[in-house]
Amino acid sequence: MVEEALTDGSRAQISPPKSVSVSGGGRYLLCVLVKRNWDTLLAVEAVAKQLGVSPDRIRIAGIKDARAVTAQHFSVYGVAPEQVSNVRIKDITVHPLRFSSEKVRSNLLLGNNFQIQIRAITYSSPVIGERLRDVQSQLRSFGGLPNFFGHQRFGTVRPITHIVGKCLVRGELEEAALCFLARHSEREHPESREARRRLWRTQNFREALNYFPRKLQHERVMLVHLTERRRDFAGAFRRLPIKLRQLFVQAFQAYLFNRFLSQRMRLGTSLCEAQTGDYVVNLDDNGLPTTGFRQVTPSSIREVKRALSRGEARLALPIIGFKQPTSDGLQGDIEREILEAENVAPSDFHFGHMPEISAPGGLRTALTQITNFSIEGPVKDQANPSKRAVGLSFMLQRGSYATVLLRELMKPRNPIEAGF
Repeated sequence: MVEEALTDGSRAQISPPKSVSVSGGGRYLLCVLVKRNWDTLLAVEAVAKQLGVSPDRIRIAGIKDARAVTAQHFSVYGVAPEQVSNVRIKDITVHPLRFSSEKVRSNLLLGNNFQIQIRAITYSSPVIGERLRDVQSQLRSFGGLPNFFGHQRFGTVRPITHIVGKCLVRGELEEAALCFLARHSEREHPESREARRRLWRTQNFREALNYFPRKLQHERVMLVHLTERRRDFAGAFRRLPIKLRQLFVQAFQAYLFNRFLSQRMRLGTSLCEAQTGDYVVNLDDNGLPTTGFRQVTPSSIREVKRALSRGEARLALPIIGFKQPTSDGLQGDIEREILEAENVAPSDFHFGHMPEISAPGGLRTALTQITNFSIEGPVKDQANPSKRAVGLSFMLQRGSYATVLLRELMKPRNPIEAGF
C-alpha cells in the first residue's frame, strides 16, 4: 500500500473519511485517486474519460506502482466536486478534497509512505531477524539507500521502455516502433505475446490490426497510423500521449543513471563523500534536493565536505540530457565510457524529429534517506501457514523506489523474474 505525501503536509489516504467538506478557493480542484492494479497513466485516462475532459487537464505529482493499492493527489481544472464523486470505475475511487490556486506538480511531492507484507518466507524467525538487522546495519553504514531507479521504470511485464527510449535518442525511429509494437515478453499474456511475434515476423501493420488484442490500445493507435502512412514512424509515435513518449526517453536516462551508479559502487567509490569532478546538490528544509548544485573543484572540496557532513548537501550523479553534461574526474571517466558503449551523447537528447519530448536532463542524488522505518514480525503467514511473514513500514523521498529497498532486504535470486 502506498500513500503519497505533499510538502504542505497533505497525505493521500487509501481509506479517507466518509464525508469531506470541499473548501478553499482557486481554479483547480485537488482530489485523491485510489487505485488497485492500475497503471497510473491508464487510470488518469479512465478518470478523464468519465469526467468528460482531456487527460491533459489532470495533473499528478508522480507515477505509482501498478501492482499495488495506491493513493495519490491529482488536480483538475474546470470540474465540480460532484462530478468527481460520481466517477465509477472498477478498482478506482476518487475523492474531492479542496480547491487550490495551483495545480499539482512534481515539486510539491514530498515522498511516499509504504506498507508492505513479505510473505512465504521459509527461514526460521531467528534467522529472519538476524538478516533484517544485518541489512539495516549495512544501510546505516552506507549513509542511506543507493538511489537506483526501480525495475518498474523499465517495464515489469515487458521491460522494453528504456530500449524504445534508446532507439528514439539515437534517431532510430523504425527500430523504436518495432520494439514497442512487436518485441514480446514471456511474462505477458499469451494472446499479446503471439500477436507481437507475428508482427515481428511479417512487419505488416495493416494485417496486424486484425489480430492485435483490443486491450493493447496504444499499440493499435500506432498501427492505424502506420497502416495509412507506412514510413511515418514519428507521426505514429505522436499518436501516443506525450507523457508516454516522454517516459520512453526518461527510462533510457534512468538506465544510464543506474549504470553510472552501479559502476561507482563496483569500484568501491563512496556515495556519501565527494571527489574532485563530482556534482553535489543542496538540500532544502525537508531534506529534498533543490535546483542549487555545484561541481567539486580542488579549491572547494573542503567546503563541500563540510556541507555534506552537516546534511546540507548530497552527492549527485547526472541524468544525462541535452543540458546536462557528464561529471569530471573519476566519475566523469565512468560516465563517458558508458555513453560511448551505448553510442549516445548528451546532445542526442534534443530531438529534431520530435522536439516536444527532448530531455534536458538533471542531477539525482546517489543516496536516498529511509525514514520512519519499522518492521513487524516475523509472524506466522496466514496465507501460508507453514511459513512466515514480515511487515514493513517506511517513507521514501519522491523519485525513490520501494522495490530497490525490497531488493536489498529480500535478495531475490533473479530480480527480473521477481519483478524488481
